[in-house]
Amino acid sequence: MTLWLSFGRIVRHVRVLLLFSRRGDSMGMVAAIDFYSGDMVRELNAHEPRRWPRYETVHGELLVSPGPRMWHQAVVGRLHAALYQYLDREQVGFVLSSPSDISWGRPDVLVQPDVFVMPLGEARTLDWRQIRHLLLAVEVLSPSSARADRFTKRRLYQEQATPLYWMIDADARSAEVWTSDAVFPRVEHEILTWHPAGASSQFTLSLEELFRPL
Repeated sequence: MTLWLSFGRIVRHVRVLLLFSRRGDSMGMVAAIDFYSGDMVRELNAHEPRRWPRYETVHGELLVSPGPRMWHQAVVGRLHAALYQYLDREQVGFVLSSPSDISWGRPDVLVQPDVFVMPLGEARTLDWRQIRHLLLAVEVLSPSSARADRFTKRRLYQEQATPLYWMIDADARSAEVWTSDAVFPRVEHEILTWHPAGASSQFTLSLEELFRPL
């Protein structure tokens, strides 16, 4: 869930500069920042005790997420629970949800997928710096997030060879399924499936169940 940086840009820039100034970094004057490193975004997130807004950077561009809607969180929770049960049986990966710190070791990237699955061996390190692969990435759209999730973050996941990316539209009750080499998505209205390498059975989740009323 991501909001393109627009109104309040200058306020965010000043806030970053003030944060770094308090750390003792040399700042000559307040000026707009056009490139945000992963470390700068970590600094911003560290100063948000409620974890919102959420800051991310893709190729140096700052992305800001407002607090999620309850419907968004309900869908995220159901998807996480279903994947957790599946991976508890299959033991081929470990599922988490944001907040997170996924950067693939790159200084100009830090993203927080709504839900994601990492290889079990990397998860067992308990160290974000050791997470270099995602088996599955999921973003749940909102009206403010669609463009960034559909383009900026989707291209990043493909660039990082993430085998599968689900873009969940909870309002439209549908899901876009992207593979790492896809030019266009497959749109699902009934069921999500996933059969990761090493698993004896595939994951299946009815979209009717995922989007059932609260």
